[in-house]
Amino acid sequence: MHIEVKGLSKSFGDFKAVEDVSFGIKKGHLIGLLGPSGGGKTSILRMLAGLEAPTAGDILFHGQRVNDLPPQERGIGFVFQNYALFKHMTVFENVAFGLKVKKLPKDQIRERVQSLIELTGLKGFEHRYPAQLSGGQRQRVAFARALAPEPQLLLLDEPFAAIDAKIRSELRTWLKEMIERVGITSIFVTHDQDEAIEVADEIMIISKGRLEQKGTPWDIYKNPQTQFVAEFIGESTTVDNVAALHGFEEAAAWTGTKGLIRPEYIEIGKPGEITLASATMRGVVRHIHFRGSEWMVELEIGDIRLITYRSLEKEVLKPGDPVDILIHRAYLFNESDSWIMENKLKVDPMPVII
Repeated sequence: MHIEVKGLSKSFGDFKAVEDVSFGIKKGHLIGLLGPSGGGKTSILRMLAGLEAPTAGDILFHGQRVNDLPPQERGIGFVFQNYALFKHMTVFENVAFGLKVKKLPKDQIRERVQSLIELTGLKGFEHRYPAQLSGGQRQRVAFARALAPEPQLLLLDEPFAAIDAKIRSELRTWLKEMIERVGITSIFVTHDQDEAIEVADEIMIISKGRLEQKGTPWDIYKNPQTQFVAEFIGESTTVDNVAALHGFEEAAAWTGTKGLIRPEYIEIGKPGEITLASATMRGVVRHIHFRGSEWMVELEIGDIRLITYRSLEKEVLKPGDPVDILIHRAYLFNESDSWIMENKLKVDPMPVII
C-alpha cells in the first residue's frame, strides 16, 4: 500500500475534527475525499501534508511513519483552491519555483518546466503573469508547479471551487487524464458529488470527522453502507412508512424501518403502460420540471411523495395526471442495520427467444 492512515484523529480543544480514521491508498490511484462542509476533509488533507499534527494515529508513506517529518521532507505536492500563485512571477517562474528552492541545475530546471508546461497545455503562455491568465489557466499553472518537484503524493483542496461551471467540467476530464498519464497518487477534497463520481478512482465519504465509506463511485452509489451515505449520494426520498408500498410489506417486520428511494428505482407510466400490474400502485403527478435531457416528475401516492425522471421521448405528463408507479427496490434502514430490498411482487418477464 502506497499511503496508509491508521487511527488518525485531530482535536481542537473539545472539538473532534477527525476521529479514528483509517484507510489505505494504492500507488497511482486518484481518491476523492467527499463530504459536507466542516466534516473533516481538509483537516485530513492538512495532516497528510504535515501542515497539522495529528492528535493520535499514524501516517505512513511506503511503510515509513511520517508523522514527525516536516512538509518539505514528505514529498508532497499541494494545490489550493485559490491557486496561490506568485503574482510577480511568470508562468515559467511559478512552475520553476520549487525546483530552484531545491537548487537543481538550470538546464534540468528548464527541461522539467518545459515538459510540464506542454503536459498541462500551457505552451505559449510561459512568459505571461497570473493576472493575464484565465481561471482555468491559473489552475493549470498551480498543477504544474505542484508536480514540478516530482512529489510522491499530490493533494488538491477543492481545486475547481473558484472556476466557473463550464471550465470546471473541462478541467475535471483534463485532471483525470493528466494524473493517469503521470501516474501519481492523488487525493482531492470536494463537496461536489458529480465531481467526485466523474474524476475519482475511489471515493472516501467523510462526515463529522469519521470515514463513513470507501469504495469505487459505483459501489458506493449502488451499495451504501450507512444511512448518511445513502442520503448524501445521489437524489433520493426518505419514506417513513415504507411497508405501505406494494412489494415492501415485509418491511413491517422490522420496527422503525424507513425506506430511501432513488429516482432510478421508480418506473412510471400512464394507466396500463406498465405490464407488472400486481406490483404497481396508482399515484398522481404533482409537479414536473424540465431538466434538459429529461423531465423530473414529482409524484404522490396518498401522503407519500416521490421523485423520478421520465424520458422526453414519452408522452408528456401534466400535474394532476394519474399514473401507475412501480418501485423496483428501496434502500431500507433502521437504528441498527441497512440493506437493499427488491420489490417482492415484481415478476421478471420471460425472455424473448428469437
